[in-house]
Amino acid sequence: MTLRAIAARGEALIASVPIMLVLLVLRIALAVPFFRSGLTKWDAPFVLAPSQFFLFGQEFRLHILGNAFPYPFPTIAAYLAATGEIVLPILLVLGLGTRFAALGILVMTAVIQLTVPEGWANFHLPWAAMALALMAYGGGRFSADGWLAGNPDLAGAHR
Repeated sequence: MTLRAIAARGEALIASVPIMLVLLVLRIALAVPFFRSGLTKWDAPFVLAPSQFFLFGQEFRLHILGNAFPYPFPTIAAYLAATGEIVLPILLVLGLGTRFAALGILVMTAVIQLTVPEGWANFHLPWAAMALALMAYGGGRFSADGWLAGNPDLAGAHR
């Protein structure tokens, strides 16, 4: 067997990983950092930690075109961020409304990028790439989207 044939066989083996498994792992990988961050923002159910009001009101700034602007409506922003970091990851793991949950995570990632511009290469770019992939391919066959639709192909990729 030639080296070319061995490489082709190896590539075929790698390509045979079921897309439903890939999309499940992708959903979990994107959900985990957001969910863990969301847990730190709440003192109890429906009780936002006071530190969040301070951060969004006093510390966090939106870095736009070389200027740093305070968050508009910081209390609302704190609640939206904290809620999004809990709800959207749960939806992703379940594969329920996957494309919309991924869009929400992508929007959050963009806002986080504006708040912490130096995090692009290590965190924000991979999060954005994962969110875009889930927006494009959906939750896959192993998702609530596929189960609820009764047609797994409606939930995403066709493998």
